[in-house]
Amino acid sequence: MKTLLKGASVISGEGARRADILIDGEKIAAVGVDLPTDGARVVDVSGKLLFPGFIDAHTHFDLDVCNTTTADDFETGSRAALRGGTTTVIDFACPNKGESLDYGLSLWHKKADGRTSCDYGFHMTIDDWNEGIAGELDAMFEAGISSFKMYMTYPAMMIGDGAMYEALRALKARGGICGVHCENSGVIDSLIAHKKAEGAMDPSSHPETRPDYLEAEAVSRLLRIAQAVDIPIIIVHLTNAAALAEVDAARARGQKVYVETCPQYLMLDDTVYYDADYSKAARFVCAPPIRKKADQEALWKGIANGRVQTISTDHCSFTLAQKDAGRGDFTKIPGGLPGVETRGEVVYTGGVGTGRISLGDFCRVMSENPAKLYGLYPRKGALAVGSDADIVVYDPEKGHTLRAADMVANVDYSPFEGFETTGSISQVWLRGQLCVEDGKVLVEKSGKYLERGLCTL
Repeated sequence: MKTLLKGASVISGEGARRADILIDGEKIAAVGVDLPTDGARVVDVSGKLLFPGFIDAHTHFDLDVCNTTTADDFETGSRAALRGGTTTVIDFACPNKGESLDYGLSLWHKKADGRTSCDYGFHMTIDDWNEGIAGELDAMFEAGISSFKMYMTYPAMMIGDGAMYEALRALKARGGICGVHCENSGVIDSLIAHKKAEGAMDPSSHPETRPDYLEAEAVSRLLRIAQAVDIPIIIVHLTNAAALAEVDAARARGQKVYVETCPQYLMLDDTVYYDADYSKAARFVCAPPIRKKADQEALWKGIANGRVQTISTDHCSFTLAQKDAGRGDFTKIPGGLPGVETRGEVVYTGGVGTGRISLGDFCRVMSENPAKLYGLYPRKGALAVGSDADIVVYDPEKGHTLRAADMVANVDYSPFEGFETTGSISQVWLRGQLCVEDGKVLVEKSGKYLERGLCTL
């Protein structure tokens, strides 16, 4: 049966226009003004905004880390994502050092297949570099894995500069792209050792041992390595003005650099780490840490002027009981925040609702750009004929208060507890099926694995 969404404003990266959308099966069949019903079921969405389904290209579901496992697996995490308007996630398949890429991919399929409520794909983490790993790259591309990730910190995951150079060369030969977690591991370790020697073991030591300039240094070093390879590169979860300035410098010398940031860096500041209540401070521990208010504004301006391409969540959720593992030693606090369920409303409120960014900007960073960057466009990220009918119906007049008690993610707090939204998500359609309405998830575990192509952004 066909469905006609009638009376709304359709949003693209170019802005808003009044149009109806006709859905036929899983696809968009027509977009235009006053489309004929032709026997279709008519859904009145007058006064609403229609966005392409949001894409979260940075999640960590069912990940073993810091002697525990993330609170959200693919079942609970994807349900939360869908409720928040995210119709596609790209998670990270993370083989351990010594394991093959094929093993990592197979393991993540076992975690996700048949359990995921939104569509999904995988990036592949490269934390080893040798002939065996290099020999697996072609098979990864054949399996629809066209993007990879490397770390400049975390001993269990990082590889050295030389190995990173060689890996980037191999990816360039295949048209692949890589996102990198940028922090200066060596200096951070020394700062941590000094804090421990001083007995400064509270959560406030977390941001003090991972300062913005050490993120900026790592960004600069990565960009020079990418310059040597002559490959486009992605800076994941960039947090601050100093790091963004390094990106500006690389672009000025002709490099292609893509920047991702996250809602926590746009909406929160580092005062969260100085609460005398350990539980309240520890819940915000993530890496890189939340920065200062001036960094928030620099990032918002970067979105508005096109210097920041995407907003993902880095959803890596833990319960308060899991966070309590670091009481008395801040280095043992599992790092990460929940975010997939709130990203759309938080970013809309903080950006569009305040006039910092336009509707077109919002659409680009939430849907259009990640689809292009990660080889999904125009199947995803567009409200166009032939695209998947992934549609977020947003009511700009119906705000509400964010409360963890109302959420479906498997975690007992929200970084945005008590946040008053500008508008709210009214409906979420996934491939032509109404899956969420008025905050209630109607359809679960219908997500499909997406084999992705090359970057077109």
